[in-house]
Amino acid sequence: MAATRLDEIDRKILAELQADGRMTNVELAKRVGISAPPCLRRVRTLEEAGFIRGYHADVNPRELGFEVAVFAMVRLHSQAEVDLSAFEARCRSWPLVRECHMLNGEIDFILKCVSPDLSTFQSFLTGQLTAADNVASVKTSLVIRCAKDEPGVPFDVLEDRLKKLG
Repeated sequence: MAATRLDEIDRKILAELQADGRMTNVELAKRVGISAPPCLRRVRTLEEAGFIRGYHADVNPRELGFEVAVFAMVRLHSQAEVDLSAFEARCRSWPLVRECHMLNGEIDFILKCVSPDLSTFQSFLTGQLTAADNVASVKTSLVIRCAKDEPGVPFDVLEDRLKKLG
């Protein structure tokens, strides 16, 4: 388990930054119980080690006019690594695709897409996604509403697990 490489202070830093990535280093240091210089060094080390991938604003898609969210389940003709990688690269180039996850089982990929309206998504679906090389079939589900959208990981579950292991 990768988290066992981190001490309690590192995990507190990650939990605090996950909850509020805009806080100052001084505020972060205060919350985790250390002084600012070592806190900043720890944050830089966590960034360099890949525990922190970046900092982002949580924008509201609907407020920006993206009224439609769709999950697309994609099956490919071939699951050879070269074909899987090619499809992933294609997904990264499509602006409406916000997430792309490879799955096991009947579905090869699930895509989370956003669109300003249904006709824009339909044009993407028929003109690009279903027309893409190696795509065998696409099933879509329109999001009616979102009951939960929490990024990151549940640090309380991690801490409980580490206590049981230690």
